[in-house]
Amino acid sequence: MPVRVSEAFVLRTYPFQEGDLIVSFFTRDQGRLRGVAKRARRLKSPFGSSLERLTQVRVSYYQKENSELVRLEGCELIESQFGVMNSWDASVALDYIAEVSDQLLPPNEPNDRFFRLLAAVLAELRRESVTGVWRTVTYFTFWAVRLSGFLPELKVSQASRDLARAIAVAPISEMASIEWTKQTGADLRRQLYREIELHIERKLITLPQLESL
Repeated sequence: MPVRVSEAFVLRTYPFQEGDLIVSFFTRDQGRLRGVAKRARRLKSPFGSSLERLTQVRVSYYQKENSELVRLEGCELIESQFGVMNSWDASVALDYIAEVSDQLLPPNEPNDRFFRLLAAVLAELRRESVTGVWRTVTYFTFWAVRLSGFLPELKVSQASRDLARAIAVAPISEMASIEWTKQTGADLRRQLYREIELHIERKLITLPQLESL
């Protein structure tokens, strides 16, 4: 059973047995996986802070055939989102991005475009965490739905249709010229939120907090 090494984003962790964590992580080459990180909750964890949500890591793991869970051996930190923790708005946006990604990405299906989307929006969030999050949230939500294959006919204002057309053809860095507030594309986000919840057949836990910003 050879060890695999993949570049990945940590999406979610939750306790498992004494001192261990179950980790949901999205790899560039294998898609979304779930695995056990032994002793990850202990004071002297071998994983350190590398399992924080949306941390970009190089993860080493063993994957048995026909096994639902892999076994994590180690994580090498590539990019932490620790810098945005000083901003409550950005921290809430991180929670939202992590939840949507974890819910939309099917297991064991590589999706390089979604991987690059996460890298781009997280880099932008680190840059704009003090000034606002709505550009990142709107851009991510549109592309998360589009890449998941269920982008609907948009029943929104003309301004939001124009915004969606711009998002569809431009990298997020080129959207900075727009003056972004919570009201920018608000009806577009609301329709996309509904589509996500219909698709996953449950309410997004992070959405009420995001919309209260």
